[in-house]
Amino acid sequence: MSSERNMKFIESETLELKKTTSEIKEANISIASILNKHQHGELFFGIKNNGIVTGQNIIEKTIRDVSKSIADHIEPKIYPHINRIEIDGKACIKIWFKGNDIPYFAYGRAYIRVADEDRQLSAKELEKLILGKNKDKLRWDTEICKEAKITDISAKKVKSFLQGSGLKYDTVRNAFEKLRLMSDGKLLNTAAILFAKKPQSFFPNARLRCAVFGTTDTSFTIDMQDFEGDLFYLIEKAEGYILKNIHIGMKLEGLRRVDVPEIDKAAFREAIINAFCHRDYREFDSVNIAVFKDRVEIRSPGLLYGGLTIETIRTMMVSERRNELIAEMLHRVHFIEKWGRGIKLILSKEPDAEFSEVGTKFITTFKRKSYYEDKKRFEKLGEEGVEKGVEKGVEKLSVNEKVIYVLIANNPYISKNEMVSQGSLTKKTVEYNLEKLKKRGFIKRIGPDKGGYWEVVKK
Repeated sequence: MSSERNMKFIESETLELKKTTSEIKEANISIASILNKHQHGELFFGIKNNGIVTGQNIIEKTIRDVSKSIADHIEPKIYPHINRIEIDGKACIKIWFKGNDIPYFAYGRAYIRVADEDRQLSAKELEKLILGKNKDKLRWDTEICKEAKITDISAKKVKSFLQGSGLKYDTVRNAFEKLRLMSDGKLLNTAAILFAKKPQSFFPNARLRCAVFGTTDTSFTIDMQDFEGDLFYLIEKAEGYILKNIHIGMKLEGLRRVDVPEIDKAAFREAIINAFCHRDYREFDSVNIAVFKDRVEIRSPGLLYGGLTIETIRTMMVSERRNELIAEMLHRVHFIEKWGRGIKLILSKEPDAEFSEVGTKFITTFKRKSYYEDKKRFEKLGEEGVEKGVEKGVEKLSVNEKVIYVLIANNPYISKNEMVSQGSLTKKTVEYNLEKLKKRGFIKRIGPDKGGYWEVVKK
């Protein structure tokens, strides 16, 4: 029998104290609870929960009964060290236990250690515990892509990637072995979605869907485009689509003109990369870009991962990656930061950026500065038009109709291209709203397209 003296016993998340073995049921619950939280711990019989050593009568059968109770009532099985020891001259039982096969159940129920108490897990908490244990096994990016073969891989894409990451190329197989993109000679999903000639043949959701809407909702669609291919291609297409469909200003740096998008390019590029890097590829949906009159939304399938919340990603520089291998590949070619600085970068460039979770999607929203600036200008322009005696029915028109109506009232010879420029509108928006104004009798065209003019109709 070993002896321990002058010890101070205080219950904690890894230490439980029981007065006697009559509390064996509560002891088993504590063991399972501690294992689920820390995977190891200690329990003593013969010590009150206030740390006072009382000891108890211990015979050989006492140790056997404790061992049998643990074996009978805790699942999965554990094999603890159970010893009779002496503390301050009093006989006690010390149990040291460990186990990584969580979750552990005592009497058919799962518990978790919180401070020095054992709390029963809810179904949701139990599910989270199981998923947390198996997250590496369940990760999509490290699963084998059963249909893909080396011949499906583009050597050109691999060479370009290696060049960008400062590595040498010899063969695709050797490159993938070094990058850990193969397992037992078979390609992983990450290899296929990044480097396959046609990733969409293996993953129908290797897709980007983009749309431009003429208003602040989806009631009027100006443009829709779908893209499919590898993630590097889709990221570049998403960036290009946003740049094409938002307003670009300019500023002079010395004698050089510099384009200035109304939404910071680095900010929305980071949001695009995050969408493809952290999305849930088990969801069939694609990454979606929606350009509205007042905002741009980047929508990614899958909610925040690893217990993160909107609040934590905004206030703390933390990152939980659903697709760690994809993130590693993007980091190698400097698409992403290693330590999760993406959200901080976005907010440093666009402080008004918003993050939300809607249904099963994570959405990053950027406000379009032109909308709010032009709205003020258009309102002023409209007031001036009315003051000049322009048809007062214009007040009943939509914002875009009103803009075009007032532009025509101020300049009957204005061209469609000038309407696009002066009204900060797209060509399709101008043509669509001109037809609406003509049909409703607010304007009419006098003469041919070239050489004619517009006339505002007094109603």
